[in-house]
Order: sequence, then structure tokens, then C-alpha cells
Amino acid sequence: MKKLEYFLVDERATIAVGDGLAKVVLAQAEQSDKVQPALIVYLNGDLGAGKTTLTRGFVRGMGHKGNVKSPTYTLVEPYELPPWQVYHFDLYRLGDAEELEYMGIRDYFAENCCCFIEWPEKGAGILAKADIVIELDYQDEQRTVVLCASSVRGEAVLKCYSQRQK
Repeated sequence: MKKLEYFLVDERATIAVGDGLAKVVLAQAEQSDKVQPALIVYLNGDLGAGKTTLTRGFVRGMGHKGNVKSPTYTLVEPYELPPWQVYHFDLYRLGDAEELEYMGIRDYFAENCCCFIEWPEKGAGILAKADIVIELDYQDEQRTVVLCASSVRGEAVLKCYSQRQK
């Protein structure tokens, strides 16, 4: 399972994709007695395409009850959801990828961490490799989403996600 593609009719559908991914991550962890490896997701799409909306669905699906805002000005928003740490990055305003080294970016890719990274190309050469790359595109007033696995972990998540969609 390398690639999945869906049509998103509205914001709720975008949130549902994120929520579905969270449910898979939680289910996989429940089936394992091991500490879970990091899950790294790159989010690509134009401004307003739904990157933060999809991440909101994931964060809430992991159990967060509060607000989920875009980290456009803070660079990263952390969510502690024991035993998980979820980090939402927005690198849109990043001036130089080296800035990520100064903030200790590598520490965010630890076990039991899920990292959703908007504008990952701004961190090229510094960021850890993605497990899943998500492309969100406009389709008139709606959106399309393409989820591509780029690791064994990503393939396992997408395979389970696809099976849950049936």
C-alpha cells in the first residue's frame, strides 16, 4: 500500500482523514507491547488547502480536547497526550533550515512522537525522512488528498487506514 487518494467534500472530511490516521496509530500501539517508533508526516499544499485542518483531526483523534491552532508564528505546537507527544510544525516562515538545529529538531523525532510538518521543503537536509507524505490540492470548492507511504512504518499505517475505510 504505497498511495491512497480521496476526494474531500468539506472540512469535516479533511478532519476525518486526520482522525482516521490517529485511530490507526492508536490501534497499532495497542496491539504492540513495544514503544512505538516516531511517525513523521509531511504535509504539502497551497495556503488554505487544509494542512492544519487535517492535523487538527489527528490531534483530536489522539485525544486532545482543546484548541488546535496553526503554529505559523511559533514554528511548533506541542500536544502532550501520554504516552504520546504530537508536534505540529509550520515551517512557512522559516528563514534558514539551520534554525531547526538551534531548536533541537532531532529531539522531536523520538519514540512515541508523531510529527506533522507543513512546508517540509523549508527544512530540507535537516528534517528526518517522512513516513507519509500528504498532498492536499484544491478541486474547485473541495479538495483532494493523496497519502503516500515512504517507509515501512508509513506503509503499515496506510494499509491499516485503507482497510478501515472499507
